[in-house]
Amino acid sequence: MTARMPAAFIGHGSPMNTLEDNRFTAAWRALGQDMPRPRAILCVSAHWFIHGSAVTAMPQPRVIHDFYGFPPELFAFDYPAPGSPEVAREVAEVVRPAYVGLDEDSWGLDHGTWSVLAHVFPRADIPVLQLSIHGGEGIQYHVDLGARLAPLRERGIFIVGSGNVVHNLRRLDRRRDGAFDWGERFDAQVQRVMTTDPSGLAAVERHPDYAAAVPTPEHFLPLAYLAGLCRAAGEPAVPFIEGGVMGSLTMTSYLLGAVPRTGTRGDEEGADAMPDPRRVPPEQTNI
Repeated sequence: MTARMPAAFIGHGSPMNTLEDNRFTAAWRALGQDMPRPRAILCVSAHWFIHGSAVTAMPQPRVIHDFYGFPPELFAFDYPAPGSPEVAREVAEVVRPAYVGLDEDSWGLDHGTWSVLAHVFPRADIPVLQLSIHGGEGIQYHVDLGARLAPLRERGIFIVGSGNVVHNLRRLDRRRDGAFDWGERFDAQVQRVMTTDPSGLAAVERHPDYAAAVPTPEHFLPLAYLAGLCRAAGEPAVPFIEGGVMGSLTMTSYLLGAVPRTGTRGDEEGADAMPDPRRVPPEQTNI
């Protein structure tokens, strides 16, 4: 019998988290160690933001280094996970009458996916697919589409959104450890919604700090997929790591579905020795 998979939203922050060992990446590793092994992983990454909904459907997705201004060690990082055309067809089928197209040769795995999975499932031996974010639609569209994905959890597919609740690159302060007051306020309001009534996530657009926290929607919208999955399950989400970095990013991450703390999966691999991320000012990157 296939185990029902949890679902998650992970605040991925800087691509440098791929190589770092910090309290956020430690929480990601713990999640992977404690959950059942998925049949496949479906990731909704902030960095595939197009005018349509599509799912990668190639047997071997390419690894995309979709950033600039970072050290060579990050560009050399590889996450050679297989894809699964079979699972892609399941995704397209399960959301009907909504439409998700099959991308057989265009995209692949961008850093929103592999920077997180490098810690959650470091062996890269589980099929990984990406679901694009339809940039022409609002929050409610993505909540509804997330709800339609719910049957995939029963088929052993781990659905994870990767973005950030608060993400404003123009206001980064690399000397600051936590979030600015406005970021903390917005993050707290989103947490109230996600832990009580995730189906009402679209209402946060009316929050007075929304414009500063979400100047562009692509990093926020992956959370809407978890909100939809929560609606389908009739359960709220639970935060499993919280906090802000560099003033205008929050790393708060959420989980749907209990994860037994077994600590027995045994495939954790340590992160590589890393360069100092302060070498590259955040304002010169596209995290």
